[in-house]
Amino acid sequence: MKYLLFTTAILASLAVTADEGQWQPHQLKQLQPQLDARGIQLSGEQLADLSQYPMNAIVSLGYCSASFVSATGLVITNHHCGYGAIQQNSSKERNLMAQGFLAKTLAEELPAGPQERLYITEQVLDVTAKVSGGLAADITPLARYQAIENNRKTVIKDCETDANYRCNVVSFHHGMEYFLIKQLMIQDVRLVYAPPESVGNFGGDIDNYEYPRHTGDFTFLRGYVAKDGKPAAYSVDNVPYQPKNFLKVNASGVRAGDGILLAGYPGKTSRYRLAEEIDFAASWEYPANIQTYTELIGTIERLGQQNADYQVKYASVVKGHHNRMKKLKGLLDGFKATDIQSIKRQQQQELQQWIASSEVPAYQQAVTQLGALVAKEQQFLQQTYYFDNARRSDLLQTASDLYRLAVEQQKPDAAREMGYQDRDLTMFQGKLKRLDTRFAAEVDLALWSEQLAVYLAQPEAVRSKALDQALQLKPGQTPAQISTLLQDWYSRSDLTSLSGRMAWLGKTPAQFAQSDDPFIKLAVALFETQMQQEQQKNQLAGEFASVRPAYMQAVIAYNKTLGRPVYPDANGTLRITYGHVDGYPAADGVYKTPFTTVAGMLAKQQQSAPFLVPDKLVQAYQQQRYQGFYHQDLAAKADDSWWCGVVNCAKPAAVPVNSVPLNFLSSADTTGGNSGSAVLNAKGELIGLNFDSTYESISKDWYFNEAVTRAIHVDIRYVLWLMQYVDNADNLLAEMSIVHN
Repeated sequence: MKYLLFTTAILASLAVTADEGQWQPHQLKQLQPQLDARGIQLSGEQLADLSQYPMNAIVSLGYCSASFVSATGLVITNHHCGYGAIQQNSSKERNLMAQGFLAKTLAEELPAGPQERLYITEQVLDVTAKVSGGLAADITPLARYQAIENNRKTVIKDCETDANYRCNVVSFHHGMEYFLIKQLMIQDVRLVYAPPESVGNFGGDIDNYEYPRHTGDFTFLRGYVAKDGKPAAYSVDNVPYQPKNFLKVNASGVRAGDGILLAGYPGKTSRYRLAEEIDFAASWEYPANIQTYTELIGTIERLGQQNADYQVKYASVVKGHHNRMKKLKGLLDGFKATDIQSIKRQQQQELQQWIASSEVPAYQQAVTQLGALVAKEQQFLQQTYYFDNARRSDLLQTASDLYRLAVEQQKPDAAREMGYQDRDLTMFQGKLKRLDTRFAAEVDLALWSEQLAVYLAQPEAVRSKALDQALQLKPGQTPAQISTLLQDWYSRSDLTSLSGRMAWLGKTPAQFAQSDDPFIKLAVALFETQMQQEQQKNQLAGEFASVRPAYMQAVIAYNKTLGRPVYPDANGTLRITYGHVDGYPAADGVYKTPFTTVAGMLAKQQQSAPFLVPDKLVQAYQQQRYQGFYHQDLAAKADDSWWCGVVNCAKPAAVPVNSVPLNFLSSADTTGGNSGSAVLNAKGELIGLNFDSTYESISKDWYFNEAVTRAIHVDIRYVLWLMQYVDNADNLLAEMSIVHN
């Protein structure tokens, strides 16, 4: 095993290997050989064009990915991505999370929530020269940060001449480049169809990041606009949006070895971080976060057992905490299994050897400065972590946001912090409204009290005098004692009601300072401390803004000498990956096959959650109502080249299925945010949805190990089978364009 790790470390480099890479669309033009090798029939030129099929059918939810699948604005994404919309419309009397939901008519479709949006990327433009190109080399770090932010805001303002568009300026290669992202924003989003949780989350947290998997992680939404075709806020008079393109759905699906494309909005990777940053994540950051999530989940679930209403209100919160916690645990295990720190150190050594021979002083200076700056950032994170957690109250966060808005509104709009400008007010109000369906005073008090107790257990140097004095806190106080201290705050605050929250919009800082509301008073008392910490954070960002770009220039220059293109770390923007359908060696003597099936799901079922299977699904399968979706074998296609008539070509190995395919694996490079991403065949037709990664490949956020890195997808054949034979979603099938090979 040690020899294997050593060999892996020696062979590893910063290079792109196999199917690695979360590529910006414009980079696909230089990757045509790789696309050809995977049998992709679409050209890199077409994939780079955001105005053409299939890229203009790819959608962002702001936190997940999705795609249009009909001419009338029908959108498909993951069940866990639509979970907030399902929870928004659920109550303990009508729990759509447990029951599932299907609108048979447009009139039955439900509002997804005040903050839900569909974002359609129409333009990506390099604006590096406008954002950072004119900055003097000798300005202070804080001045650098502020100049970049001001330039970003100017570019955004110039872009947003039409209120129907949302623009953003995003950093690529850690500040080496900046791109303007212009997106059409659909404001009226509705829930159309979601399977019950027993399908959409089959296996629950037990199966999360595991394989074999049998999860029907899909949900349908729909975008609506005003009758003139322009985006508008929710109204009963709105009509379905008509996208410029929508994906064809291929009911024949894929076979082993087939090449695939995956398009979506991956959230964040750390492929170009230092080994020292992995060490910090493994030794302190991830364990601290795991401990916090464990505490939060335990408290919510304990109170939820006592009150079904709490279970509904905090369902999506708990689901998110579980997912993040298991991912962090998987990252820690992945660091150990692959010894990623050693691989990173080897990479850094190879890079530094090249830098030493390159005779570019700026590269060497960047490496030296980056190491020191990373250590400084880590100290700051440790200093502020527990203070941040000590403010984990939804009402305190609301009060802080409202007060910050009041302070920012004293400035000209262009000088305000992003998030508090006029362009942000609609979403800000939506956040205030959404709290109604995701808040319970008893739960909030319990969560806050627990985190305050953890905060009080830290050394005095880590704590905040402003917080201690405002709450009269003393070291050693228990959650029960703190809860007693804060018990009456909720009855004394108007922030528990929507009208009470909305009433603070437009008020001045002076009016906040005069308030008797305990949460408002605490927000005002803590404001100066928060601003001091924010300035420290911005100072660090300004230092990184000059050092990391120079480091990335060295990385790219080094790889260029080796003939290797370099993709940027994921940052929530539109990316394309490619790969092929394939299993993987999970452990010594254990090979996991690329497909799972409905038969496997039924063999796994139990009489209780999370392995409960709906009766109607069981009946449909047992009655063999699966014509068109049942497959005996999904082996790779036989080679039909002309030379196989001259010589005997090897026959593909059998991949027995003997059921309806349910989930499948591919080698595509994905991460969080890719949930709901369209998985496309060689022609660009929808054949699945990305929803997870295998446990062995969680560490791909830091390092892509081609041997075991696999993404898990919902097979579109399973979705179509459920729609046709189980849930009778004929109305939706009729509006989709379904094709066969």
